[in-house]
Amino acid sequence: MKKADFLSLILDNKKIIYKVCHSYCHNPEDREDLVQEIIIQLWNASDSYNPEYKLSTWMYRIALNVAISFYRSERRREKSRSSLEEQIISSVDFEPAEDETEMNIQWLYRFISELNELNRALMLLYLDSHSYKEMSEILGVSETNVASKVSRIKQKLKQEFSKLEQ
Repeated sequence: MKKADFLSLILDNKKIIYKVCHSYCHNPEDREDLVQEIIIQLWNASDSYNPEYKLSTWMYRIALNVAISFYRSERRREKSRSSLEEQIISSVDFEPAEDETEMNIQWLYRFISELNELNRALMLLYLDSHSYKEMSEILGVSETNVASKVSRIKQKLKQEFSKLEQ
């Protein structure tokens, strides 16, 4: 792939990259590192892109794999250098909400950030209106597994929201 084509690809699909990074990194500096790492890995894998698949599926798969690896390594490092209190404080970086809908969206993303890596990736793709088939291809799990996991996660998220109302 030519450099100009690759840059155009990144600019046209930057929302995918930023959405994944925001879901896996709370620290702004780490998020920027992750964005760069994803772009590097996309460049490295650009010659292996198979046009039979949607470009967004290919990008999500690479971005999520890089983000999950980054998250795991950061989590190990974080455990060794931070106290539990610092971790809790650093995970709350949401701006104050102006209305109820915005506040609910912030709570939703907070709840999603507490899910494990696979479930977080599923919800990220689900909220981005991907079909179960696409989610299955991106994450390498069966469509049936995707459907049951999404159903369970939605149930769990409903429970979390109902706790807020109490």
